[in-house]
Amino acid sequence: RLGLERADTAEKALSVIVDLLEKYGQGGNCMESNMAFTYHNSFLIADRKEAWVLETSGKYWAAEKVEGGVRNISNQLSITTKIDRQHPELKEYAKSNGWWDGEKEFDFAATYSYVNTARMTTSEGRYCEGYKLLNKHKGSITPEIMMEILRDKESGINMEGGFMTTGSMVSVLPQQPNLPCIHFFTGTPDPAR
Repeated sequence: RLGLERADTAEKALSVIVDLLEKYGQGGNCMESNMAFTYHNSFLIADRKEAWVLETSGKYWAAEKVEGGVRNISNQLSITTKIDRQHPELKEYAKSNGWWDGEKEFDFAATYSYVNTARMTTSEGRYCEGYKLLNKHKGSITPEIMMEILRDKESGINMEGGFMTTGSMVSVLPQQPNLPCIHFFTGTPDPAR
């Protein structure tokens, strides 16, 4: 929200978010219940001209500029070796913890998570299923198709049960500045409604 308030481009919003992250960190329970469950956040940040994926681990972060095609985020780190911006101490921190030897190519997702990045897009799970659904419609994604993808319960994109998807958003951002941007938000906790 502060990125939207303080920036007029996607890259500037990225800067706002990482500056706040580095200054204040992140945390807090992600559920209203007493169960202590926290996780680190990922963001899709877009304007009319560019899009970024920002993924975090504590105060450390990596950002990837989306150059084309489709891109999704979902409950795991997905930025691997294409890192366009990063926390200034990202690699040094990983090296000092023994997560990266400093020799092989740096892979953010492999270094900062337990996910096998070679199997990320082929294993079951929300990230993989989202990747499949987006690629199925690659080149012809409309707002209606995006809404259907976000409503999909079988894939786990629209979660139900102990953890529920509480909201979804679809934005249409025409590159022509004379055309309005259109944003669709869910009005209920379950995007299928």
